[in-house]
This record gives sequence, structure tokens and C-alpha cells, in this order.
Amino acid sequence: MELETVIGLEVHAQLKTKSKIFCGCSTEFGRPPNSNTCPVCLGMPGVLPVLNRRVVEFAIKLALATDCTVNRRNIFARKNYFYPDLPKGYQISQFDRPIAEHGALTIELEGAPSRRIGITRIHMEEDAGKLIHDEHEPQSYVDLNRTGVPLLEIVSEPDLRSPAEAAAYLRKLHAIVRYLDICDGNMQEGSFRCDANISLRPKGQEEFGTRTELKNMNSFRNVQKALEYEERRQRDLLLDGREVVQVTLLWDADKGVSQAMRSKEEAHDYRYFPDPDLVPVEIDESWLEEVRAGLPELPLARKTRFIEQLGLPDYDAEVLTSSRELADYFEQALAAYPAAKKLSNWIMTELMRVMKGDEGIDIAACPVSPPHLARLLTMVDEGMISGKIAKTVFEEMMSSGADPDTVVKEKNLVQVSDEGELLTIVREIIAANPEQVEQFKGGKSKVMGFFVGQLMQQTKGKANPQLANQLFSRELQGA
Repeated sequence: MELETVIGLEVHAQLKTKSKIFCGCSTEFGRPPNSNTCPVCLGMPGVLPVLNRRVVEFAIKLALATDCTVNRRNIFARKNYFYPDLPKGYQISQFDRPIAEHGALTIELEGAPSRRIGITRIHMEEDAGKLIHDEHEPQSYVDLNRTGVPLLEIVSEPDLRSPAEAAAYLRKLHAIVRYLDICDGNMQEGSFRCDANISLRPKGQEEFGTRTELKNMNSFRNVQKALEYEERRQRDLLLDGREVVQVTLLWDADKGVSQAMRSKEEAHDYRYFPDPDLVPVEIDESWLEEVRAGLPELPLARKTRFIEQLGLPDYDAEVLTSSRELADYFEQALAAYPAAKKLSNWIMTELMRVMKGDEGIDIAACPVSPPHLARLLTMVDEGMISGKIAKTVFEEMMSSGADPDTVVKEKNLVQVSDEGELLTIVREIIAANPEQVEQFKGGKSKVMGFFVGQLMQQTKGKANPQLANQLFSRELQGA
């Protein structure tokens, strides 16, 4: 029996507002436990929530960026459940009237056609607190700093058909929220986190199989690994004639396994009802157009521009636009060094080799500024240094943050392009290697590499390689 995988994702993006969604408490990460709290976010009797307008604006931005329909009238609801880190005993969220619905993202995997993945809904809600467990004592501590921090939940359609597609969708959504500057995307701090629903069904069957939900995944790699594990587990069960039990699972990244957490809740378990303390949100046309006018160039549009206007290959454009910061870095360097492909090659090889992480390149931490990288490549084009020396200079720039001219001067790395100086060494090398000279005359042109290598060794890599080849060619033909 051939089985088909069906995956849907629920992503929570923490918004970059200075204050919480329904009160004025700070959202700053890392403060002492329970210091970012007040009677409103602690759910004290008699308090009333007041909606943060910035949260609505950010939600509209994401809705427009993902081709969603913005509901001009949307309603907050109470989602009832009882956890120690939920002080009110309910979470203020949205249910049947979310702020946005029916959008999509396009994903691309190498060697496969692009696919449009539907977005069911985007809704606003408040975050819960955090439980801190004591490994040595049978007790837990509650930190309510995160309670009331604004979130957008983005729920996909069950359109994803592999763990690799799920990871591609997450990366695309991650890039969009960072381009919009509404979420910092820090997965380690929980600012961008994902729950995944996965089920398997016989290929060709329309009815979905029994799904499980995976939680506690804090990187794109972990999401893909967790889904691959659960995909194998469910396939083994079904092919063995056993049933999949609907359950919520926690992913243990260290052990590479999932563990049952609790039975999976359904919407009716939460007993949703409209929050009586909050009036419906009304979004008029002028507000919608104001937000639309302020949208930045998004990843897909920027990628298309890089291809059509700069002549970059599809792959280069995809990599460079994977984050707003990386694309900005490229364009700032391009302003001083307009050879787009050469610049792209350097960024994707030398720069990303030392800066790349699981969530992409942290360009903000790069000690080599765009103008300095542009200057380095200009020095190569002008013959001041060779391409090989440029890599040495770049490593020193990454280490010290110095500009390329300073590094080249201090390390005495200026390329030797004086014909007279090099010609003397060339003739000495030819005179010292008569056997290789005869090989060259006998048609073994590859021996030229030996001669140039000898020259580079004697000049400590500073000889102009193009000039070196010309001199050896001329001298050997006349020898």
C-alpha cells in the first residue's frame, strides 16, 4: 500500500511591539521572572484589557503579504483551558471571526515545481506564561513575563506533502515576517515557533488519516527531523495493520524521538465564546490602504528583480533574498561594486561559509561592512591583490574588522605586478629546471602550473598570476 503524507502547520510569531497586547507592560526578553507584569496581564479581578493598535497593524501587514482576505470586522474570543502559567484561566484569542483568512505562500524545492500552500487563517492572540521545572525538586516555578505578549497564529491548509516542504514553508514565512519587521524570528527564544499536524493516508484517498501534533521544535532542522520521525512511525504502524492514536507529542531533539504529552484537544474542548470585555475590531478602507502603502518589497518581488534587472541566476537570487538583512547587505555592497554575479559569488561562498546558521546568516553580526567587501573586490579587479590573497585578506577582515587597504598594507600583501622584478625570478626558475623546460617543449603544457607555482612560492603568493603566465610563456618559447 502506497501512503501519502499530509502536513499542516500552526506557526506562532511573537510581534515586535514594545508593550503587550492588552496592557502597557514591556515585552523585553530576559527580564527577571514576573517583573514584566501588571494587574491586567495577571488577570486580577476588575481589570479590563485595552487592545494595542500596533498589533492590529502588524496583523494586517502579514495578511496583505500572504494574499489573505482581511476581515473588516473581527472579534476576540476567550479560549478556556487551565494551566498554571495561564493566570486568567483562559486565553484571549480569535475563533470564528479572525482578522484574516484564505491566503497562500508559494514554496520551491530544488528539482521540483513550485507549489502554492494555502493559509487557512491568521489570528491575533496573547501568549501564556512559562513553567520552569526544577530538575532536583518535585516542583515548578511560574514566570508570567510572557503572559500577554502579542502573537499572530498562522494556520496553514493541510497542503504540505513532505517534511521537506514543511521546512521550506517555514523558511518562507520566517523570511516574510522579518522582511515586514513585525517579528524578530528568533526560534531559540520562542519568538517564531511551530506546531505541526501530520497524518498518513492511502494515496488517492480524499479522507484524512488520524493525525498527531508535534510540539517543542525550535529550529527548521528540528521541524523537518521531527516530521520525518513521525512519518516513519505512522507508516510502520499502518503497514503493520495497527492504528494511529490522535495525540500531542513533544519532540526530544537530543534523543531524536517524539514522546506523548497529552491527548489532542479539539476546538470544542476550549469552549470558545466572544470576549465580553473587548469590542469588535473595525478596519476601514483608509487604514487598510495606509498599511498597504507602507509594505516593503517582499522576498518574491525582490528575487524577481534580482533576476530580471541584475541578471542573477535563480539560485543566487533565492539565497540572497532569504533574509531582508542579507539582501540589504548585498545591495549596499552592489552600490559600490556593480558586478552583481562576482559579488553574489563572494557573499554565498566566503561570507556565508563563516556566518551561516540554522536560521540563516546573521548579517547584523558581520564585522565586514558592505563598502569594505566592495573595496576588497575592487582591489582584485585593479590588480592590487590576487584572488587568492583576497581570501586571506577577507579572513583577517572577519577577524579584526579592519578595512582591506589597512590589512593589505600591514601584512605587506600588495600583488607584485612589476614586470622587471618578476622577469628576473622567472628566468632564474627556468634556468634551475631544465627537465621541466624540455617537458614543456615536448608539448606538456600542464608543466606551466609547476613554473607558476615555483614563482608563487618565491614571492609568497604575491605575484600577479596573469602576468606570471605571460612571462613564462614568452620566456619558455624563446628558451
